[in-house]
Amino acid sequence: MHPYNRLPSSGHSTPSPPPSPLRSPRLRHAGKSKAGRFSPSRGSGRTAAQQLSWMFLSVLLRRQGVFLFAPLIYISGMLLYMGTASFDVVPVIKHRPAPGSVYRSPQLFAKLRLDMDSDNSSADAISTIWKYPYRGGEWKPCVNRSSEGLPESNGYIYVEANGGLNQQRTSVCNAVAVAGYLNATLVFPNFHYHSIWKDPSKFQDIYDEEFFVNTLKNDVRVVDKIPEYLMERFGSNMTNVHNFRIKAWSSIQYYRDVVLPKLLEEKVIRISPFANRLSFDAPSVVQHLRCLANYEALRFSSPILTIGESLVERMRKHSAINGGKYVSVHLRFEEDMVAFSCCVFDGGKQEREDMIAARERGWKGKFTKPGRVIRPGAIRINGKCPLTPLEVGLMLRGMGFTKNTSIFLASGKIYNAEKTMAPLLQMFPNLHTKETLASEEELAPFK
Repeated sequence: MHPYNRLPSSGHSTPSPPPSPLRSPRLRHAGKSKAGRFSPSRGSGRTAAQQLSWMFLSVLLRRQGVFLFAPLIYISGMLLYMGTASFDVVPVIKHRPAPGSVYRSPQLFAKLRLDMDSDNSSADAISTIWKYPYRGGEWKPCVNRSSEGLPESNGYIYVEANGGLNQQRTSVCNAVAVAGYLNATLVFPNFHYHSIWKDPSKFQDIYDEEFFVNTLKNDVRVVDKIPEYLMERFGSNMTNVHNFRIKAWSSIQYYRDVVLPKLLEEKVIRISPFANRLSFDAPSVVQHLRCLANYEALRFSSPILTIGESLVERMRKHSAINGGKYVSVHLRFEEDMVAFSCCVFDGGKQEREDMIAARERGWKGKFTKPGRVIRPGAIRINGKCPLTPLEVGLMLRGMGFTKNTSIFLASGKIYNAEKTMAPLLQMFPNLHTKETLASEEELAPFK
């Protein structure tokens, strides 16, 4: 008896292997019917062209010639396509404006205005914003004045503070910090005259010089001029003094490693321009000097203090309905600010022409240098556009300040004020400026 296996039995004790398959394509198809898979006889209902195509494919497959003709067919098809397609026409690509690149506030205000006018909410930010005091307790000063004497000075530093009032104040604070760190004597900073602001004011016109010197006397020496015996070496001309062109936001180590050696050698150095020329990342001793200058030493001159106190008192009277409380907003929408930002608002062609002219007046060639590309959409997305009066109003209303809130608007001349200020006045009719609170005679000395 033979053991069980899955191979067919041939009647012999040793099973025979199956016959080898036929190798020739001709022999493989010899046993098939003529009406095989690719035989045209199956398509008796087809047209002559269809039957011819089937015969052609049948021959290719039977002879395995498809591997030879496939590349030729592909190349022929590509040549046919290239011959019919036109490459002279450039496809039109439509760019959608990026989110935030289009000024939409007027449309938004039109939608929200009815809701804002009909808002009868009893919760008002003006009555609650001072309700919760600082959680850490009372505010405490972080500046401790030094009571020690100063060592011998390493020399004199003269700086030119450029920019507007805010930049100039920052420059003064940084100059105090640098002079104190280098153990140098600071000359009263000179305020650079700018073609935009056209303000000829000197340090003593804005700040109390005597108070400034006395407050800093134990930390930094401050004088009004450089001794004549030193200036004789430079022909008594400040322009002959070595001037450092320092990069913006330079570290205090740069002043120690680069500026100090020149100061020790020359005894007098000049830094111009000086706005934003010191990094915020500085040691505590440098930050101490900055704070001392900003919060203690810099006190406005007597005429400015007097008019300022009058404006505050008058605003409190106008805010009697809110217990004398009001909101002060520094609106930065002057023509120079709008022009410098390179942002696009809703002024159309006239705005574009105004801004081009303003840039050329204030910063000749700065914005038209070869290779400089201005992308207003990207600037707006990055949050670097100044808020318009309308946007400021929407923000304040969104914070909970009602229509009855008193607003003091601190700013220069607003660009296109008749149009841009209208929505802010509609949202806050109780809005005041220095011009509405003070007479022309009172403001005349400051113009």
